[in-house]
Amino acid sequence: WSSAVLSVLSIGCLFAPEQAQAAGSSNIVIAEAYGGGGNSGSTYKNDFILLFNRGTTAVNIAGWSVQYASVAGASWQKTDLTTGTIPAGGYYLIQQAAGGGGSVDLPTPDAIGTIPMGGTGFKIALCNNSTQLSGSCPTGTSIVDFVGAGATANCSEGSPALAPSNTTSVQRVSDGCQDNDNNSMDFVAAAPNPRNSAS
Repeated sequence: WSSAVLSVLSIGCLFAPEQAQAAGSSNIVIAEAYGGGGNSGSTYKNDFILLFNRGTTAVNIAGWSVQYASVAGASWQKTDLTTGTIPAGGYYLIQQAAGGGGSVDLPTPDAIGTIPMGGTGFKIALCNNSTQLSGSCPTGTSIVDFVGAGATANCSEGSPALAPSNTTSVQRVSDGCQDNDNNSMDFVAAAPNPRNSAS
């Protein structure tokens, strides 16, 4: 590959003309979510949510939040993101609750929450404010990205992503770049791969 192409890849996602970003899509996306931390058979001690900047410019996410509900729940828990700017092609790791098992700490998190996420499914919203969501399938312009995982998830972008487990997370394909607004197409289940802003 040429150095020019490598330079583009190093600062964000390279989109071919026919692969333009979906209308309304944000450059900040949920890249990975894991709810099996500390559960039986897990390696990592904590649950986590990973954000990724698929664009070509830095984005300040101070004042945003990540919010969690169970697969069929209507009650939401949130972690406020009080500081942070994600550079182009950069990650932002949000540590959540620990279980009683696991043997490996996450990389140093960029934010810390206390949400005990479900190991086999969940709903996660990335919001551009800190207003707590309500209802089983919330909508609105404050929701920047949304992931429903597990066959019984009652809200998702398109169809739900495959269910995670104690040993797998749901991960956005193409290194976080793909966003077709369809969770079943955009995510796969794979071994957890947490990364922080230093990655």
